[in-house]
Amino acid sequence: MTKRLTEVAKKAGVSEATVSRVLNGRDGVSEATRTAVLTALDVLGYERPTKLRGERARLVGLVLPELQNPIFPALAEVVTGTLAQRGYTPALCARTIGGVSEMDYVEMLLDHQVSGVIFAGGSYALADARHDHYRRLTDRGLPVVLVNAGVDELGFPRVSTDDAVAVEQAYGHLRSLGHERIGMVLGPEGHVPSRRKLDAMIQAARWGAADAECVERSSFSMEGARVAATKLVERGVTGIICASDVLALGTIRAARRLGRSVPADVSVVGFDDSAFMTCTDPPLTTVRQPIETMGQAAVDLLVTQIEGAGVLHDELLFEPELVVRGSTAPAPGR
Repeated sequence: MTKRLTEVAKKAGVSEATVSRVLNGRDGVSEATRTAVLTALDVLGYERPTKLRGERARLVGLVLPELQNPIFPALAEVVTGTLAQRGYTPALCARTIGGVSEMDYVEMLLDHQVSGVIFAGGSYALADARHDHYRRLTDRGLPVVLVNAGVDELGFPRVSTDDAVAVEQAYGHLRSLGHERIGMVLGPEGHVPSRRKLDAMIQAARWGAADAECVERSSFSMEGARVAATKLVERGVTGIICASDVLALGTIRAARRLGRSVPADVSVVGFDDSAFMTCTDPPLTTVRQPIETMGQAAVDLLVTQIEGAGVLHDELLFEPELVVRGSTAPAPGR
């Protein structure tokens, strides 16, 4: 703090006491001097105190991995609407392949002196990804909330769907239909929510080492899911639980390319209940994330931090809901 006061005072051509008065919002400083101190603060790269940021302090970043998966626009709608109701201006940042990275967006948001950031589907959920840009936010003391599970050491508040309950619901549904050979199409190896789903499946199905062939990994794309699901169907799996609706649609495509019928030969369960899943062929049985409740909770957590009311470091887990449609049916021969 002393070093900052000295540098800012020198840059603005005023005393350290004057800088202190400006930073603490005290009277007795002319508008010209106040402007000079704040300009010096900006030029030197120091963050303005929240109460001195003006309208820019009402800006909140929402960083998403994409907008093609319908679940992310649905989350964006809830978060941006809730932020607006609370008097904040949302800044939507959606990453694209070969475009602006999450790290780049963090730098841009810091340059715009945002009051906080909400992340969904970011690299925080990948154990083997770089997390340096998140630590920059920690160093700045910027309020942050993560939507769905992330690596523990980051220490940010998290709002998550209970992956264990989601798997228990999907597995229980398939077992009730007589399926005994049940597999999973999950995200990459280091994807924390997928790890949680796998752990829950191991517990629910009492899997051992031999059951590893019932799990395939994929990128979160229909093309990746098609490759992964093809292997499971060829191994005789009749029920498949997927880590997203997009993966489920790729799985259905894989089954059909192998000449199998969904759901007569292979039953498929998705995860998200994103838009248009009632319009697919067949309509998708899926586990619904409570996106509206989670989005509102994420904003509440962030605003609580911004207003200085403390930080809840615990993870809030929200219970999902199994939605049964036409992609699941009794196991073949039942």
